[in-house]
Amino acid sequence: MTTAVRTMQAFVLKGIGNVGVIEKPIPTCGPNDAIVKTTASLICSSDVHNAKGVIPFPPNRALGHESVGTVWELGSEVSGFAIGERVLVNAITPCFQCESCQRGFTSQCQGMLGGYKYGPVKDGNLAEFFHVNNAQGNLVHIPNSVPDEMAVYACDMLSTGFVGAEHADIRIGDVVAIFAQGPVGLCATIGAKLRGAGRIITVESDPKRQELSRRFGADDVVDFRTGDPVAQILDLTRGTGVDSAIEALGAPATFEGCVRVTKPGGTISNIGYHGEIAEPLRIPLAEFGFGMSDKTIRTGLCPGGSERMERILRLLETGKVDPTPMTTHRMPFAEVERAFRLMQTKADGCIKPLLIY
Repeated sequence: MTTAVRTMQAFVLKGIGNVGVIEKPIPTCGPNDAIVKTTASLICSSDVHNAKGVIPFPPNRALGHESVGTVWELGSEVSGFAIGERVLVNAITPCFQCESCQRGFTSQCQGMLGGYKYGPVKDGNLAEFFHVNNAQGNLVHIPNSVPDEMAVYACDMLSTGFVGAEHADIRIGDVVAIFAQGPVGLCATIGAKLRGAGRIITVESDPKRQELSRRFGADDVVDFRTGDPVAQILDLTRGTGVDSAIEALGAPATFEGCVRVTKPGGTISNIGYHGEIAEPLRIPLAEFGFGMSDKTIRTGLCPGGSERMERILRLLETGKVDPTPMTTHRMPFAEVERAFRLMQTKADGCIKPLLIY
């Protein structure tokens, strides 16, 4: 640690719809914490949602939850790490001590969605330095062979997409439908392939995302612009439907579509964020068997913790997964506002913009 450095540049939410870079103090390190010097970050769609005021943020709270870096400072109670080592921390940083954590729901740490601390609880990590609470359980070493630009996908996108596939209870040979192929949906496609799905059907209209969907494991890509995606999926499955459906957009129509295409006894896995479209989620009663279809609905928030991060990094290290084709733009942190606008507008074919510090 260089003690002369006292302040940092951070990309903050100044007020609803108003973002920008300001100077802030470097976070303070407690005995169980760590401070990381950021080396790479991704912009997330959640940052765009948060800028709209969907989740209340105090003025000048830093955005971001997808960053990797090097250890800058370690708390006295944190062992197994050294200053300067490359490390990763998930977007969700549980305490591992509260009731929710002890019950196995670490993403709900200390209350509903409480594991999501970067932004709602403390400064996010779209900044030159960031704080890691409960570092012993949340920090993980990045293998030497895994570059920052690849490792950073483990922070949220891969962990979230994979939990969508895990909660879908995919068995070897199952037929799976995934609604939307944004970054999370694409990672759910990767996860479905890893879980052994026999046929993966995705729903996407953007040609570039359709191409990536096939590259990551989709066998069929349904374009909703050419007709009702539910009808197309039922046609592809000869009317029987799919074993599992994953909602990766966060819209009432796609959630309803998941219920409609899932066969009796199947599973609907929701990883889409439904906070932006202020409409109730609808369950079509006939396709739900009027409550007696044996269909399961699972929901989940990006799981964190070092053990999960180590497993995801192992997939990257051994070459089984490479998410970097999703990186459509690469720029220095000085251009973070431009990166944010690209993620906001999806201009220039943007899927994920990468920032280098």
